[in-house]
Amino acid sequence: MPAKPTPAAPETPLLHPRNAHQGRYDFAQLGQTLPALQPFVTQNAYGSESVDFNNPAAVRMLNRALLKQFYGIEHWDIPANYLCPPIPGRADYVHYLADLLASVNDGQVPRGKGVRVLDVGVGANCIYPIIGHQQYGWHFVGADTDAGALRTAKAIVGANPALTGHVELRQQADARHVLQGVVKPREQFDLTLCNPPFYASLAEATADNRRKQHNLGVKSGSKAAPGLNFGGQPGELWYPGGEEAFVRRLVQESAQIPTQAFWFTSLVAKKVALPGIYKELQWAKAHEVRTIDMAQGQKKSRFVAWTFLDAEQQQAWRAARWSKEKPAAG
Repeated sequence: MPAKPTPAAPETPLLHPRNAHQGRYDFAQLGQTLPALQPFVTQNAYGSESVDFNNPAAVRMLNRALLKQFYGIEHWDIPANYLCPPIPGRADYVHYLADLLASVNDGQVPRGKGVRVLDVGVGANCIYPIIGHQQYGWHFVGADTDAGALRTAKAIVGANPALTGHVELRQQADARHVLQGVVKPREQFDLTLCNPPFYASLAEATADNRRKQHNLGVKSGSKAAPGLNFGGQPGELWYPGGEEAFVRRLVQESAQIPTQAFWFTSLVAKKVALPGIYKELQWAKAHEVRTIDMAQGQKKSRFVAWTFLDAEQQQAWRAARWSKEKPAAG
């Protein structure tokens, strides 16, 4: 019988303890790290230094400064209209994934290039491989359907020696599939991660963007109101049926390769999507399912993790893959 999902952990208003992005951004320090950020820094309505988060150019420049200061990434940029991620929240997912591995490894986070992670939907920004490798030394495979996104991600990896040889990028040639066609026969991953498309259609994404701009006091049609102020290509933002349909497809395909990953995981933004995902996991006969809550200020998020490995298989996995290098303390 498949295990029932364990209850979600109590929500917390704080970022993960190992997350480097605690508290407010230090714009003075960031401006010294990347002088090109300085023209974008102004005083907000509360008298504090900030940038205009409705300005994609300002957000990209802020990300460049954060990646340089905290992760040693000298060269990072993405084309206009590609998704520009909030780095603190992305880092939280990575750190909680590290805790997930530690939870089945005597409290120790497995580190180093022997730990292989698959990023489903790596995007042009390549953010998860950057954070995961720079923080834990993991080796990444990033997959995406968008050839343009992969070109940009490859350029980022190639321009930063710290990443070269540690991030492999693959194109998903068939948008109907998630893992199929990407994971090679007998290939194994310690983790898979995914930030699935949030919306069910372009119309839904556009309507939500109008609502956000209205809340920010931006008038429709103004120069400060781009089509989608959060950026993003179709494959990054919407999928037929929305995130629940995407994650359920991910579950279905993970069940076809049950012993090729220890943990399969995906972010799930909408709580209403969880019952359908849990049902899919029961049908797929997942051995264990966990829901991990995260928070960034008032914004709540979570990811669902599942494994098909039983206790004996988990022990064999640890012995074969994680005992080769002495794990560092979490």
